[in-house]
Amino acid sequence: QVRLVESGGGSVQAGGSLRLSCAVSGTAYCMGWFRQAPGKEREGVAAFAQIGPWTVYADSVKGRFTITKDNAKNLLYLQMTSLKPEDSAMYYCAAFLRSGSCPSLSSDYEYWGQGTQVTVSS
Repeated sequence: QVRLVESGGGSVQAGGSLRLSCAVSGTAYCMGWFRQAPGKEREGVAAFAQIGPWTVYADSVKGRFTITKDNAKNLLYLQMTSLKPEDSAMYYCAAFLRSGSCPSLSSDYEYWGQGTQVTVSS
């Protein structure tokens, strides 16, 4: 079992930055950040795998967002810079326990957090 608790969301003006955190209880081979805006489908934003480590980003956030993991603190981060109004959404972290594969930006993760809201105003 893995429990995930996100924090760090908030309201920011366009061009600003936020850092989201996800506290992880347990060990996950692969973790990801997703977002969902009202009326839209959930979108994979970034993923991180312990082996490598390996990271992948959605084209919409590449160069602006960075996913990292502090293994000592068991925290997953999403550093978001140059934020745009279209980045506004509920952000979720997710975990996949089985080693050897990673769902990457698909939604096939086993565990999900409750989400943290990010609002970017123009």
